Amino acid sequence: MTAVTMTAPSVKAGGDEGRIGLRGNLRHIGALVRRNALQIKQDPESMFDVLLMPVIFILLFTYVFGGAIAGKDHQADYIQRLVPGMMAMMGMNIAMAVGSGVNEDFRKGVMDRFRTMPIARSSVLIAKIVVEIGRMLVAIAILLGMGFLLGFEIRGSALEFLAAVVLSTAFGAALMWIFILLGLSVKTPQAVQGMAMIVLMPLQFGSSIFAPPTSMPDWLEGFTKVNPLSTLADAARALLNGQGAVAHPALITLGWTVAITVVAMPLAVSKFRKKT
Repeated sequence: MTAVTMTAPSVKAGGDEGRIGLRGNLRHIGALVRRNALQIKQDPESMFDVLLMPVIFILLFTYVFGGAIAGKDHQADYIQRLVPGMMAMMGMNIAMAVGSGVNEDFRKGVMDRFRTMPIARSSVLIAKIVVEIGRMLVAIAILLGMGFLLGFEIRGSALEFLAAVVLSTAFGAALMWIFILLGLSVKTPQAVQGMAMIVLMPLQFGSSIFAPPTSMPDWLEGFTKVNPLSTLADAARALLNGQGAVAHPALITLGWTVAITVVAMPLAVSKFRKKT
């Protein structure tokens, strides 16, 4: 374990966030981000999901499903649809790893160390979110790189491209609070992954990421329209392709992002405080 020194002499062990103050919280978050980043450096295998998942997924969906959905002669058009949609999927898959990581930290006794330190409880979770956002951006960069190799083109402006990345990242960060709460609520990392997959599969495949909803049965098309992954995929697709309605799906996605964060973040922090 990498040692990270954080001092706040005027605060008792256990972390009273109100007494620590903003500057102290930021200092603690920065130290914990450094600790988590050093752990990744010492265990590069923990980056395999980020490095390989975008490559495997885009190749599989392009060459296994692309021909069936778009036709063998229109795979280039399918790439334009798939890559922005998969940006939405990256955030959800990375978020699942956060819940497993938090659960594993409790099992290994890492949180026992934090319990004795004069730090704000929320700083531990926020630091994890920051590091996972960095991992998410790496995954998105690799996804786009593979997309370029397969013929994907960014047809929108630089600002539209940035907006698509920011929107995908913000939604993914909101989902992390749900998975942190899940990781704090179940006993093992395997349980986190098992429950997460029950949620992930219908959300990912019951969306507009891989196929247009108009090709689905009426009941599934109705679910797809209210699925936040669909609105995120539609917004990213419109931004990166430079065409299509952007405002409505983007606003709906932002609404989901804010709502999830407002509900899940306090619950996760409260659960974390009780456990520590």
